[in-house]
Amino acid sequence: MKRLLGIALALSMALTLLALPAFADEVTEIQFWTWRPEDVDFYDSVIADFEAANPDIKVTQNAIKNTEYNTILSAALAAGDGAPDVFMSRAYGGLQTFADSGYMLALDELMPELADFSDATRGGATSITDGKVYGVPAVSQTMLCFYNKKVYEELGLSVPATWDEFIANLEACKAAGYEALANGTKEGWCCEFLFGGACASFYGGNDFYDRVITGETTFMDPVFVNAVQKMKDLTPYMPDMFEGVAYTDMQSSFINEMSAHFVGGSYEAAYFSAENPELEYGIFAVPGETAEDPAIVSVYADMNFSIAASSKKQDAALRFVKYLATPEFGDRIVSELAMVSSVPGVDVASNPFIADVLELQENATPYIFLVGFRYSQPTGSSLFQSAAQSLMVGEATAEETCQIVQDGIATYYEPFQK
Repeated sequence: MKRLLGIALALSMALTLLALPAFADEVTEIQFWTWRPEDVDFYDSVIADFEAANPDIKVTQNAIKNTEYNTILSAALAAGDGAPDVFMSRAYGGLQTFADSGYMLALDELMPELADFSDATRGGATSITDGKVYGVPAVSQTMLCFYNKKVYEELGLSVPATWDEFIANLEACKAAGYEALANGTKEGWCCEFLFGGACASFYGGNDFYDRVITGETTFMDPVFVNAVQKMKDLTPYMPDMFEGVAYTDMQSSFINEMSAHFVGGSYEAAYFSAENPELEYGIFAVPGETAEDPAIVSVYADMNFSIAASSKKQDAALRFVKYLATPEFGDRIVSELAMVSSVPGVDVASNPFIADVLELQENATPYIFLVGFRYSQPTGSSLFQSAAQSLMVGEATAEETCQIVQDGIATYYEPFQK
């Protein structure tokens, strides 16, 4: 009898243990790195939802400052130890460097759903070396001009239809005591996005882009030199000592309604609204010389989610990355971050701001140096950023700026070596 009772007790204990939650050592923890500290709360919420549906996986987020991200990530992936399992990866040439170094896992065969993404969005995640896809496309961005609606109403201004009207609006804002344009040039990349957001209409958008990519023309083309000069012409409307104004200073000035305009990326919207819910802003494409000229915006695929080739937890990492490719996640990108999601099946126009962005994208061109000339060193971006800083403070002309870019790219770019 005692033996039977013992067997029964043992069975009861075994059944109880089976009913208990999984032990902590059965939970796989993966590291997820991003370059968007401003979106930590958003991704914490996304992670919480993923973990609720996948209790055997724990995701730890590590948000690194944008300007330090590439260096820190590259060092970690090269060392192996301490590297992330899943990480935000750059697009185009920024992705190419990591793919060629063997740091990223090709996802084509692991994620058949990638075939449903558009060619344009996959292009930013595809290696030009082997044609494989090394990340899940996340969002696209548009370079444009934000303006303060209250200031426009106060001064009786309307959205400009020509460059002269744009300059007149800047003059009116400056005369009223506002910083007409928040943009500064302390960081070179801010020069690049000022050019991409304010001057694409002057070099003709896709017509010039297509011809310069093939080598039919160069960056010394008068239309491109003129576009660079237009950026220089904006300096009277930028903050005092704009060469010392950093990116975060620019954001703060516009958020606190000290500046009337901010030329930058559509990715700013959610941050602007979060920091100042009372801020009323609109957007427009900076126009060309005449109202008949199309007002062109620069567009690029931005931000992929990739898996480290060195990760020892690739199964868990893949499950997380697959979650980041779902319409559920894409919907949150639109509704909470006010960005254009790359995920198929997402109603990107459900957010009124995004609907406005999509309307501007009807006249869009690739963000020229990022999309076309970041695959080799020196990149078009690094050349332009440095040269443009000199241009803006009067240490170089538009022609000299373009010559620096042309000569640097021509050292490796075969279409320029004919």
